[in-house]
Formats: sequence, C-alpha cells, structure tokens
Amino acid sequence: MFEYEGITTLVTGASKGIGEALAVELARRGSHLVLVARSEKALEELAARLRSEHGVRVEVLSADLLATDAAERIEADLEARGLQVDLLVNNAGMGAVGPFLSRPFEPNVRSIQLNVVALMALTHRLGTAMLARGRGGILNVASVAAFQPMPFQASYAASKSFVLSFTEALAEELRGTDVRVMAAHPGATDTGFFDASSAEMHAGAATPEKVAARTLDDFARGRSISFPGNRSDRALAFVSRLLPRARTARIAGDFNRRAGFHQVSDAKAIPASTG
Repeated sequence: MFEYEGITTLVTGASKGIGEALAVELARRGSHLVLVARSEKALEELAARLRSEHGVRVEVLSADLLATDAAERIEADLEARGLQVDLLVNNAGMGAVGPFLSRPFEPNVRSIQLNVVALMALTHRLGTAMLARGRGGILNVASVAAFQPMPFQASYAASKSFVLSFTEALAEELRGTDVRVMAAHPGATDTGFFDASSAEMHAGAATPEKVAARTLDDFARGRSISFPGNRSDRALAFVSRLLPRARTARIAGDFNRRAGFHQVSDAKAIPASTG
C-alpha cells in the first residue's frame, strides 16, 4: 500500500473541482501539499483551511500552466523553497465543447497545451528526480472520454486519449521501480467544467469528493488505472474498446447531441483550467 502520511504531494488545478477535493483528501490522509493553480487567493484560502483542520504543511504556488516555461519555473520554485515532491498529481485540465469547425479555435489549442504539454513537462521534470531517488508517484487525471472519439468534444477527448496512452506507456517503462504511475478516468463530475459555455453537466454526475477518495484509494492499492466515478464508467470505457471506432464515435456523437453540445454558446470567458 502506498502511504500518504508525511509525504509531499503537488496538485495542479487545486483551486476548485476535483483538484480541490484531491487536496482536501490528501491532507486528511496526512500528506503535506504544494497547491498549484492561477488563482492565488483561492489557493491561499484553501491552504489556510487545510493547515488549520489537518495540521499539514501547505505551500501555495501560483502558476499559469499554459505558459511554455511553466514546468521549468515550478521546478525552480520548488528548489528555492527546499521542497521535494514525492507524489505529482497532474489534475489541471480544460476542454472545448461544441462543433469543432464552427467554434473558436483557440480554446482547443489551450486545451492541448494544458492537458498534454503541461502534464508531460511536469511529469518529465519531477519524474526524473523521483527515478533518481528511487521512489515516488505520478497520478494523471484523464477521463472516460479517453476511450473513444467524442464529437462536439473532439480535441478534449483526443487530449485525454493521449494522457491514457502516455500514462500506460510510462507505467510499463517504470515497472520494477518504486516510482508508481496511474491514470484516473472519472466520468461526468459535478465541477465547473462547462462554466465557460451554455453546456450543462449530466444530472447523474459524481461528486468531486467521491472521485478524489476513490482515486487515492486505487493509487494506494498499486493500480495503474482507476475509474473513480460512477459504476457505469468502467463498463462504458471497455465496451468502447470492443466496438468499431466509427460506431463508438456515432454513439458518443448521438449522446452529446442529446445533451445539446452541438449548439452551445459562450457563457463567459474561457477559463485557463478546470478542477
């Protein structure tokens, strides 16, 4: 079993949603924390609460993960503070919703930068140090969207498919070492994921608290993959691997049309990250 008590965990996208829930659950289990997001005020408020309620050390690191040098700056900041990260939780993510060709292009680029490039960069920089020390953990938050093409969420699902493949490959590369790697694939979760558009979250969405607790339980047990949301998520993911790709795309497209994703409109400015 992986022990959380006394380790230092860095959580990206920690200001809200699944990231905040993971930070709270980690603190409850005795982990010291480095909280990373753009919103310094929200992080400071969360840090103060976690220090008071759980007695753990909590550092706040305000960073824009969309910046090309974000991982380099985070690593330098950690070194300046004398912090060693034992567990990296790549949680920060965002996704464009709506028809790809009739919606703005830029949110798709930002999604790829955050979901793929920032995750890879932090994994490489902090994971290299873990491997040199001979111990550590990397937990990448992906999505059940990773298992099939998702019309009207095309670039988001593609980015999470990358996270799935990348994490599975890295886990195999590190098999036999004491650096543990896992991908978590939550389904619909009650966060602010669609706050930037008129799209609405599924009524049966799991709570961030449930997702966080089950994710950490699975990582502690040594699993390389986790489905921490609703019971149906695992079944949907594996059924999609059995069907022809065109068929899974058609089914996913029909589902998203019924959800109204084919005719979304902007509600407000696109956030840099969710969760």
